[in-house]
Amino acid sequence: QGHGATMAVKQQKSKEAKAKAAMAGGGKGKKKKWAKGKVREKAFNMVLFDKPAYDKLIADVPKMKLITVATVVERLKVGGSLARAAMNELEEKGLIKCVARHQKQLIFTRASHA
Repeated sequence: QGHGATMAVKQQKSKEAKAKAAMAGGGKGKKKKWAKGKVREKAFNMVLFDKPAYDKLIADVPKMKLITVATVVERLKVGGSLARAAMNELEEKGLIKCVARHQKQLIFTRASHA
């Protein structure tokens, strides 16, 4: 070789050797898998009031200090839409009082402060 005669002659691997080395080296670490998300159990809330649930609503909710969609859902195991409707009805009946009415958050409290 005319050019670069002084440099140490790098041992040329054959193509097969290179491929083998690449296969051996490239196997480090498995392919990253997506983490399986936590599966939370589905809350089977009622979408319509039956008589006992409605009675419970009339009895319990006006006693609660903080009344929001979430608290009503938690107490009565009803859907969010149903909780909103129920809160509006209770307000019309004068059983609960509105504190804040926001597009996304309705906050009520008890009507009578005994």
